[in-house]
Amino acid sequence: MNRVLVVGGYGGFGLRLSRRLVADGWQVLVAGRRLAKAQAAARELGGAGGVRFDRTGDCAAQLADIKPDLVIDAAGPFQGSDYRLPLACIAARVPYIDLADARDFVCGIAVLDEAARTAGVPVISGASSVPALSAAVLRELTRGLDRIAAIESTISATTKASSGLAVVRSALSYAGQPIRVWQAGQWEHQPGWSLARRERFAVPGVAPLTRRVALAEVPDLELFPALFPGAPATLFRGGSEFSLQMRALALLGWVVGKGWLPSAARLAPWLAPLQQATARLGGDRSAMLVRIKGWAGSKPVERRWTLIAEQGQGQEIPTLAAQLLARRLRDGRLAPGARHAAGELALADFEQLFEQLPVAYVAEEDTLEPLYRRILGSRYAALAPELQALHQPIAESRAVGEADVTRGSGILAGLIGLVMRFPPAGAYPLEVRFAPSGGREKWTRRFGPNSFSSEMSEGPGGTLTERFGPMRFHFALDVAADGALAMRLARWSAFGLPMPIALAPRITAGEHGADGRFHFDVAVAMPLIGPVVHYRGWLDT
Repeated sequence: MNRVLVVGGYGGFGLRLSRRLVADGWQVLVAGRRLAKAQAAARELGGAGGVRFDRTGDCAAQLADIKPDLVIDAAGPFQGSDYRLPLACIAARVPYIDLADARDFVCGIAVLDEAARTAGVPVISGASSVPALSAAVLRELTRGLDRIAAIESTISATTKASSGLAVVRSALSYAGQPIRVWQAGQWEHQPGWSLARRERFAVPGVAPLTRRVALAEVPDLELFPALFPGAPATLFRGGSEFSLQMRALALLGWVVGKGWLPSAARLAPWLAPLQQATARLGGDRSAMLVRIKGWAGSKPVERRWTLIAEQGQGQEIPTLAAQLLARRLRDGRLAPGARHAAGELALADFEQLFEQLPVAYVAEEDTLEPLYRRILGSRYAALAPELQALHQPIAESRAVGEADVTRGSGILAGLIGLVMRFPPAGAYPLEVRFAPSGGREKWTRRFGPNSFSSEMSEGPGGTLTERFGPMRFHFALDVAADGALAMRLARWSAFGLPMPIALAPRITAGEHGADGRFHFDVAVAMPLIGPVVHYRGWLDT
């Protein structure tokens, strides 16, 4: 077995992979729709041949003419592609590997499993940075952890790696389109290229990178909540080195979200030349970061794996999984059947190839300290178990239950309640969502169709600070002998100015555990006005 057909073998990733396969001793056939380009690439590689191959055509007839021992599809984009080529490979009993990162394509490949097993050939999809490498990193990071709360992966490539028409079309295809993500224990949708932030990539001994990244559609979003213990929340962000490009993608996503443009992908023929022009201004550094938050027993931890590639060699990394799998196939160590590549390789397999590249990488661990545990210190252990369970979010999470709300009478009490967005009086299903970030926690309380939010943080003198817009309330926390928690208002401020305690709202807030549930009781009244709102109820923890 030595003859490999690389579809898209003269493209950005395909040519790099073809070069690697030639170095491994494969007889490489560089393939694509343009025969002249395939032959030119073959001459450049030396020891390779060039053939015409159209994966959207009659793949069975083309394979019968070429008779390869292995097919690797590096053409892309795979968004919206069918399984014509892998099906033809199964019929011809030819092993198949691809570099797909399209979520539906990779995650759906298992529909071919029975046919591939019957034919006795492996069909592996997603042999690229995601999900093959990202999953290998995660299996290493999760060793020794009992439960994973969250997974976040990020890739920021040099602009030179994303200047091809296929890559530009792929990136534009999900701008503003709903992406299904697993967050806080449920599936929800977020617009493509939203949830933007600036990510810092740091590896000891090399200059760090800071890049703007945003939500992108990859197989990891579908696969990882089921692959790792604890059904972790999973996000993937991607980005280029230019913030302007990322902001342009966000703007296009907004336009698509408004319904003014069905899909930004139709702009690819016009935007790809602009991308190619700006690529000349880019650098030669790429980075990848995989971050997890989880529990080792009762100890919450964050673990990170960061890689920075220099000299433009980050473009080699998406080809490494396919090279490794081709080696396994030749050694007779690739089992038949159709599946995604997330379970095929270990990080140690990639590290052997990293040694040949100008890359630096590091794995790190930090202990996490949830907000209430940090403020209460040794007193935290005295809290009722239900309170401890709720007050230790290390990733976005939620709790559900029920609540009863009463509202104060009078025009001023109603006006205050309206401004603070307190729910009207009544009985409600309740959902509280906790979003920890940077040592703070954002609490969003949904009483049926009504919601309001506040931000919790550590305040002066060991207090808990709750912020509602321009107002901050600093509470002393008292733990009772039965594990209940009481909050006493110690001071408050508005627009950054300290306010007299005599003018403060009268806030009575308490929590206790009973019957495996978190119970709460919060009442707010104003001097001279009287009761404003009183809500109480329970949450499952």
